[in-house]
Amino acid sequence: MKNILVIEDDKLISSLVSFRLKKEGFNITVAVDGKEAMKKIDSLNPDMVITDVMIPFHDGIEIIQYSKNKRPNCPVIVLSSMGEEEDTVVRAFQQGASDFVPKPFNPNELAFRVKRLM
Repeated sequence: MKNILVIEDDKLISSLVSFRLKKEGFNITVAVDGKEAMKKIDSLNPDMVITDVMIPFHDGIEIIQYSKNKRPNCPVIVLSSMGEEEDTVVRAFQQGASDFVPKPFNPNELAFRVKRLM
């Protein structure tokens, strides 16, 4: 079973993502901030990381860098309500993001994108 680390400080969104991806057969672990995320990247060695950009302590861009440093082949999907800010999208891809999904998003579309990258 593939392990996915979801990094999201909004409980409603993390619950929605977790519920939808568990239905697809993935094992989901949630982190609510950048510090917790980095610890879980180290301990879990996730097969995929899904991160919000705006999270406490370390932002999503730092999480991409950290994840790619630890596991270069691990896909990272970025979720963000800052989809209009082109700079954030470009920075995410420059750091190694595999995909960028603007909020609000369709959970079925996210599940499709996850399966495509796995």
